[in-house]
Amino acid sequence: MALIVLAADKGAPGVTTAATALGAIWPRAVLLAECDPAGGDLAYRLPAADGGVLNPARGLLTLGATARRGLQPEQIYEHTQRIVGGLDVLAGLTHGEQAAGLTWLWGPLGRTLAALPHADVLADCGRLGGHPEMAELVAEAALVVLFTRASLDHVAHLRERLQVLPRSSQVAVVVIADPRQYRTTIDEVRRIVFATGREVAFVTGIAHDPKGAELLRGQWGGRLDRSLLIRTARELAGRLVAQVRAPEPAL
Repeated sequence: MALIVLAADKGAPGVTTAATALGAIWPRAVLLAECDPAGGDLAYRLPAADGGVLNPARGLLTLGATARRGLQPEQIYEHTQRIVGGLDVLAGLTHGEQAAGLTWLWGPLGRTLAALPHADVLADCGRLGGHPEMAELVAEAALVVLFTRASLDHVAHLRERLQVLPRSSQVAVVVIADPRQYRTTIDEVRRIVFATGREVAFVTGIAHDPKGAELLRGQWGGRLDRSLLIRTARELAGRLVAQVRAPEPAL
């Protein structure tokens, strides 16, 4: 189906929280893949489906150990785990030093994730720019979603990243916005993005909601479902799915 890269330029302002929220409410089958070469923390922040803990050693590391002779889509699920709520995740590296031995993996991984036949893939790639080899994975994405905050430094880095990304990449921008100034903040960033001359699919937002993010770490429930984080994530998921929707088969 579709590989969607979720990333940022400066730091990673809420990318993992947004990726997890999107995966939890995605309207069709989905896999959340933690593809940040700097290391991630999904295995430590999210409970397993049985209420226990995820195995941080199972995921990208074990996949890399078996994929040197080739990587096929059916191998991916041999290394995934399921979190509370039923979302399948491919846990990433636990620290950046592990990436040194996996520089060869990102291109084959991108091609394989893009070829998964029965699920979309949300790839949390953290901060772009620090690992040039990640460009091979990003190039396989149907859509690259850049997250930003509305601060001057974040927006400046966003503008630079928009100019660096290949023109062949379809890009969308998501502002992690204060709910009190939600629409105004998104409109301001939209004007800045359009002024760069870079064509983007859309500029939209997701709420900065620390309470919702904390609820997301635990058991799904009514409070989380009503949170601003999840409500705005549903709107964002709808736009993303519509943007990468597979064409209807010819009659």
